[in-house]
Amino acid sequence: MVDEGDEHEVAMLPSLKKAAAALRDADIPFAVGGGFAAWARGGSASDHDVDFMIVESDADRALKALEAAGMRTGRPPEGWLVKAWDGDVLVDLIYGPSGDSGTEALLERADVMRVEAMTMPVITADDLLVTKLSALGEHTLDYEGVLRTARELREQIDFDDVEKRTADSPFARTFFFLARELGVTPVS
Repeated sequence: MVDEGDEHEVAMLPSLKKAAAALRDADIPFAVGGGFAAWARGGSASDHDVDFMIVESDADRALKALEAAGMRTGRPPEGWLVKAWDGDVLVDLIYGPSGDSGTEALLERADVMRVEAMTMPVITADDLLVTKLSALGEHTLDYEGVLRTARELREQIDFDDVEKRTADSPFARTFFFLARELGVTPVS
């Protein structure tokens, strides 16, 4: 039996592949991020959108490539991403991910993987967890998804590295306390 989250993820796969092909064909460096990066690495299905990491200087070209592929595009006011819609599937093109020391470096660290029979770069499990932890704040304090990602991908994560990279965040420090207490991460 396929649960509702899996059905939604399956419905978004054509949009993931369509956007990845458009970016690839336009020679725009990218990597799959967010929920689909976790899914590609063996974690839970993405539940709300498709995320790609790009560099800011490629944002205009990326939007044009997705428009040429038949998607609607837009520029939200946040200033760290641009958006496209393939029908009702949202595709985020993120060039300022939380906690990132440089999107170029994040793209260089990405692993080329087969995602639903298509080869594409996917951010590392470490970078995925860093971006999730760095996005936590007083008004966005939900540890459920971060704990799930850490639990599901724990064999792929260098927790010492992630903890060092997020050490400035009190929310990340709290996550590591919880994760140790819950047996998700090794006790140091």
